[in-house]
Amino acid sequence: MTTENSQTTKQIQLWQQLKQTPELFADIESASGSALQRQQQLRELYPADLVRLGLDLHELRQRAGEKLSRADRMWFTRQSLEQTSSEALAEYKANRFQSRLKGIETIHDLCTGVGADAIALSKIAPVVTYDLDPIMLQLAQWNAEVYERNSQITFQQQDVNGLDVSGKVIHIDPDQRDSQGKRNRRLENIQPPLEVLQRMAQECRAGAIKLSPASNFGGKFPDCETELISWQGECKQAVIWCGELADEGLWRATVLPSGESLVGDPLEAFPEFSEVSNFVYDPDPAVVRAGMINQLSEQLGVARLDDAEEYLTSAERIDSPFLSGFKVIETLTRNETQLRKYLRKLDVGEVEIKCRHLRIDIEKMRKSLPLNGTKAITLIFARVGGKSKVIVCSRLTNRQ
Repeated sequence: MTTENSQTTKQIQLWQQLKQTPELFADIESASGSALQRQQQLRELYPADLVRLGLDLHELRQRAGEKLSRADRMWFTRQSLEQTSSEALAEYKANRFQSRLKGIETIHDLCTGVGADAIALSKIAPVVTYDLDPIMLQLAQWNAEVYERNSQITFQQQDVNGLDVSGKVIHIDPDQRDSQGKRNRRLENIQPPLEVLQRMAQECRAGAIKLSPASNFGGKFPDCETELISWQGECKQAVIWCGELADEGLWRATVLPSGESLVGDPLEAFPEFSEVSNFVYDPDPAVVRAGMINQLSEQLGVARLDDAEEYLTSAERIDSPFLSGFKVIETLTRNETQLRKYLRKLDVGEVEIKCRHLRIDIEKMRKSLPLNGTKAITLIFARVGGKSKVIVCSRLTNRQ
């Protein structure tokens, strides 16, 4: 046995020991004092390495609560939690498999990680998961048990680079992080390699490739559909839909939890441009990352401020899940002396600063402003017709 295999075996054994020691988590909850004091209390009862792993997992379970409804019983490593799909995203993708495909015998989940996508997909059809890391497979199996889906999922330790996916239904979550956990934005540097993903996209019956929305996916999968998905205002995933799951050549921006989608070809929309009107809007980041500002402008009848900006404007209020809206109070030139004088008159005590493309040190700007009043406002620094402006506005609340 190699040193690497020996270390992996020891790590798995430690995870198994942790699973067999549920009382440790009860003691973690009841421990008091500083982090060091808590560790010292626990080490009087349990081995030090078990305490460290238990404390790490306890923290990760708390963080995962926003993503997963059963997080308090699930199993994660720090890196795997960062990469795992939230329950809402996993179920959204699984629903697309169900609605578009008939007669699915098996779904193959490649690079399964801790299993969130496999669990959601197993409600559609039996799933075979593949991962090269035996620790991930063990954690994924325990997570499937938490969701009572383990009878529908088969776990295989396998390198998927040479896997034949011809005619198969697949979901792929490639590893986009290096050995230090840093995310790779270039698909040329991920595993499985880009050329393997491109081959699978062509050969599968139907498939979804889950990617970071920050990665350079544009133009890499020309015969597929590209979808950007946001959750509660944050762009979380890019999904490349392949084969029978794709609307070939189209782009899609989807916002969750509403589930609404904007679909089209970014090159086939021609928006209007306007000076700042009564309302301005910050588009959802999924729309921005998908390059679909023009489609959104056309569809909602709102104008762009500048071809170098994503901010939109309208005379009448527009409510949409794709937009965060603001009521315009004043539009100023980008003159900091004028801005400070204006804010003093406006009795401002709290300010939100938004900027997409102009170079601004937001924290330095915030510290320079006179904020001794009572009102809360938003400052949007943006180009308007080629000129830098400051839009003073107030954030709209949902209509009752």
